[in-house]
Amino acid sequence: MVAGVSGTPTVYDVAEHAGVSIATVSRVYRNPDSVRAQTRDRVMEAAKQLGYVPSGNARGLASRSTGVLGLCFPDYADPDAEESAEETEEARDAGDEAAMLYSDQIIRGMERASRRHGYALLIAASLAGGPESLVAKVAGRVDGFAVMARTVPTEDLEPIARRLPVVMLAGPRELDHLDHIEVANFDGQRELTRHLVEAHGLHRLAYVGGDPASPDAEARFRGFAAACREAGLPEPAEPALRTSLMTQAEGRRVTEELLDRSETDAPRPQAMLFANDQMAIGALRALERRGVRVPEEMAVTGFDGIPLGQIVRPTLTTVRQPMRRLGEEAVELLVRRLRAPEVTPASMMLPVRAAYRSSCGCRP
Repeated sequence: MVAGVSGTPTVYDVAEHAGVSIATVSRVYRNPDSVRAQTRDRVMEAAKQLGYVPSGNARGLASRSTGVLGLCFPDYADPDAEESAEETEEARDAGDEAAMLYSDQIIRGMERASRRHGYALLIAASLAGGPESLVAKVAGRVDGFAVMARTVPTEDLEPIARRLPVVMLAGPRELDHLDHIEVANFDGQRELTRHLVEAHGLHRLAYVGGDPASPDAEARFRGFAAACREAGLPEPAEPALRTSLMTQAEGRRVTEELLDRSETDAPRPQAMLFANDQMAIGALRALERRGVRVPEEMAVTGFDGIPLGQIVRPTLTTVRQPMRRLGEEAVELLVRRLRAPEVTPASMMLPVRAAYRSSCGCRP
């Protein structure tokens, strides 16, 4: 706590600490674009130092009685997923389920568990106002919230976590005093890679990774590299290709790039392993367009286990992570901490399971 401020910091304390008016502090949180960047940064820094949490219902926040839990996550929207889900009769029969992506499944799990405990769920996926604005808006309206990895910088969570229960979802544990849940990304990717080598005799493998800042994508790549080393194959220091946006469009783009490269520089890979299902599904479309048969000429695998992977043709070999359970367990940890704030922080590792389907050469 900053010297001179005792108890719960207020908007008055933030204004005084930042050297601005109360109205300016209010505008920073309600309409950040209306405030000069320099002033906005000064206000947010003062709020962080003081541990200030804005609230549309201060009484509810103080008593932990909003009856709402929150979820903050990056916007993983992929317009191509909805288009793909409309292309086959099976997908049309599956309805909205077919187009559900990773974050959709987590939301469904959190909604289910929240209802069971009598809570509503507040979802925040827009980063338009910056991560500090996002987390501040959510924290002021909920009793506790879950935060997906890479959504909010760790230093911006610290002041909020002093006042509200926070559960970190995915990625390695960064703050020992916060509850944390992740899945066995390394183990799942290693098992899937070993299957391609041992069951199908594939040795020219190309891994397509995500943003290096994504802890999940990096853990999956490390699992791939470990499997290559264990099989006596060259152990790559980096993925064959990377893309920061793990969407179907990017999957198509990097597949085209890899095919073009193999025509001039090196033999074509026998398999492409993608850091998520969305990219892998985009790759299937690109390979079909280029006349490359899957899996006869190129095996393709993903990671996540989204419903669309069971509907595309050929069906997608992947690693299924328990996305809905991830959301459900987040709520259980939040409710547990609301009832017993002093309980020891938990760190959970949820298991994954490989699903071998047609795109790697297995019988579905």
